[in-house]
Amino acid sequence: MITYNDAARLPRAVRSVLGQSLRDLEVIIADDASTDCTPEVAVRLMDGDPRVRYLRRGVNSGGCGAPRNDGIDAAAAPYLMFLDSDDELPRHACKSLLTEIERTGADFVSGQISRLFEASGRLQPYYPSLFARRRLVEGIREEPELFLDSFSTNKLYDVGRLRDRMLRFPEDIHYEDHVFAAELYAVSRRFAVVPWVVYHWHRAPANTSISLSLDDMENVRQRVIAARLSDDILRAHGAGDLVPHRQRRFVRQDLRVYLNPLPSRDLVWVKEFASIVRPYLEEIPAEVLDAAEPLYRVCFRLILDDRIEDLRIAAGSLTGPRAAPRAATRLGGRTYWGTSPSPGMDITRLRLAELPFSASRLRHEASEIACDGERVRMTVRTYDPFGALPAGWTAFLQLGRERIPINPEPSVDGGYVSEVAFTPSGQCDPRIGFTRTSDGHTTTDRIIADPRTRPIELPGCRVRVEGFAAYLCVRPRPVRSAWRRVRRALVRRLSTPRNKLRAYKVLIKVLPRRRNLALFESDVGKGCSGSPRAIYEELRRRRLPIKVVWSAAKDRAHFPSDARLVRRGSWRYVWTMARAGIWVDSHGFPLDYPKPRGTRYLQTWHGQGIKSIGFDAPDLRADFDKPRARWRAAVARWDALVSPSAEFSRIFVPSNGYAGKVYRYGTPRCDALVRGEAAGDARERLEIPPGRKILLYAPTYRDRVKGSGKSVRVDLELMADELAGDWVLILRTHPVERYSPPEHLRHFVRPAGSYPEINDLMLASDALLTDYSSVMCDYALTGRPMVFFIDDWDDYRLSERGVYHDLPAIAPGPCVTTTEELVDVIRRLPDVHASYASRYAAFRDLWCADERGDAAARIVADFFEPGSPRGIR
Repeated sequence: MITYNDAARLPRAVRSVLGQSLRDLEVIIADDASTDCTPEVAVRLMDGDPRVRYLRRGVNSGGCGAPRNDGIDAAAAPYLMFLDSDDELPRHACKSLLTEIERTGADFVSGQISRLFEASGRLQPYYPSLFARRRLVEGIREEPELFLDSFSTNKLYDVGRLRDRMLRFPEDIHYEDHVFAAELYAVSRRFAVVPWVVYHWHRAPANTSISLSLDDMENVRQRVIAARLSDDILRAHGAGDLVPHRQRRFVRQDLRVYLNPLPSRDLVWVKEFASIVRPYLEEIPAEVLDAAEPLYRVCFRLILDDRIEDLRIAAGSLTGPRAAPRAATRLGGRTYWGTSPSPGMDITRLRLAELPFSASRLRHEASEIACDGERVRMTVRTYDPFGALPAGWTAFLQLGRERIPINPEPSVDGGYVSEVAFTPSGQCDPRIGFTRTSDGHTTTDRIIADPRTRPIELPGCRVRVEGFAAYLCVRPRPVRSAWRRVRRALVRRLSTPRNKLRAYKVLIKVLPRRRNLALFESDVGKGCSGSPRAIYEELRRRRLPIKVVWSAAKDRAHFPSDARLVRRGSWRYVWTMARAGIWVDSHGFPLDYPKPRGTRYLQTWHGQGIKSIGFDAPDLRADFDKPRARWRAAVARWDALVSPSAEFSRIFVPSNGYAGKVYRYGTPRCDALVRGEAAGDARERLEIPPGRKILLYAPTYRDRVKGSGKSVRVDLELMADELAGDWVLILRTHPVERYSPPEHLRHFVRPAGSYPEINDLMLASDALLTDYSSVMCDYALTGRPMVFFIDDWDDYRLSERGVYHDLPAIAPGPCVTTTEELVDVIRRLPDVHASYASRYAAFRDLWCADERGDAAARIVADFFEPGSPRGIR
């Protein structure tokens, strides 16, 4: 463990080693001549545990190499790890790596390193793809991308092999671990890689470590020196062919840590930086630079051409919201950064010139920012590098939900100039927006300001710039009123879910029920959609005297403008639940809320299909009484259940332990599919170009990785390359999923996870791509082609969710397991679909036989109208 003037954090690091599950170890503290109380702290640590040994250099070496070499020389154990005194080891790091090196006989074992951000406690793995699987690598030539892992601290080494090969750290430079790693890779015959985290790299808000001193020009020089030495070592060991692979690490990782903050540097710093890295960059083969991401490649070209001001502007596109350039050039179907085409400036791969208008990129730069009383005034220059703005538009400044009209005027040298004045408040990121008058579509982008802009202090808030790219933002000032702080704390303390449930149980005992008050909820309040919406519209059509209140989670944009709304989970929501004589929903009202006496509950459910459900699903099939009893009580609240089919009744009813009335009239939300009636124009709303076919991709979530985005399993990049000329893919992820397609795929992919009504997407599409989602059963009503991407079929049915049906045996379309197969099927779709005609008919008969387009009308007549039979069995 190397340390220098780090007495405060040294005990934490030592404890992380002494507390390892592997007990047979020694901690060697290698002190690089600290001038603080490190010696005293080290002595106390030795007194507290005989496994701690202390070495101290007489003179500070100025780097990390010398104390690490001291540790190698002093080590008595057969295996060794390195630890910095400001970092920590996870509890099982030593034992797990020792087990692996003994099992494999590898020269060393490398594991995942994670950055631990102390301000938030968040752990962020470093290049997780490198450590995605456990494996033995037969030399670095087998996986040269592992040059990205040039840390010395996330590895366990065989000490004998280190000494036999005379592997040591250089002692006269910084970034000595890069040089050490290059030689380690060059001489190692085999090494192991494990996917678990073995090192916590602490990132404190004010970290003074060498690797984070990025504003020091000497830091830049040292990194370039380390890069050259690493290349020379590879050549000296007969591995010159690996030098370009190691240089990829320099352009992909080392150089970018200086490029990211470049917009906030002054021109003198940027020019000196470019002069230091340029000579080494000139030595790197063109194919290495060309393999970099487009905007980094632009920055490399600008460094080589000594275009300093342009370099600082381009670097603003690397991080955060990734600002658009001031200018771009299109020639021969390709797009170039700047005003003239040049191979090194090619950014075609980003597809920025092909984005739909609502996603198109403009650049807004603020200048002359000043305070006029409580108002802020500024001049905003707007650049339209990709020619996105049409002939007719209106513009506005957006502050949160507020829109302030502005009047951009054409500039003599291109673009537009706006004089903007606004009164800031609260918290928001100001944006400039343009709305196309022909169809109402809007595009917005944040506002860039000079990074040296001084914050403007106003009552209740401040206006300042944030991030490397210096975006303008409005942030609230800390509340200093003791009474306001106490009041907020009191409200938070009283408004807990437990207190609301207690209040609810009291209310249902004392409040009378209102028979004509109905609480509707769809998809736990995310919108007015599905079967609850179909029933709601039928109630309005019949003008029944029922007052409907909708539960709304957050976004109220997905509800009719005249709908009565109540915030889900609020005190008013609790009051409405207690008073309503009718409940209608598609998923489930809060589980622990008992149904009031006299209230009738219609459960429409939200889908049917092959996936296990209820007590057969992963979260309930385990033998734990409490969650099963909780769900049993929740199901017992239902007075009537909508069943789309006999197959649904056969599976769903017993698997949920339901014993009430069942409506076998079809599904209210599917009435529109039977009739072919869309609520809106999805093609126009999602900006699908004329003549393009639409592939609706609707994957279901995976229970073990909900919210991870891993349900999107097809290679969208490959699909875009192969199909973008003829198709647009609408991506409808499951409501519990979180996934945003990369910007460079937005020309092909239209994200629609929050689109209010999936029926409209189905009716607009030409084909469906899914895996195990229940959407397949509804889609069968359209008669259009379906394709099933089931690359994890065995895992899904045997150890993940579980299924009731053998999908490959009943699927009404081809089941594929690779994106290449999928592309081939899409290209032959008409013929493929025709070959599945009989299977399609059988599938439709299994799930859709009861769908006649009148389910909502029949259910409303039975459940809501006076004198109705209240359902059938």
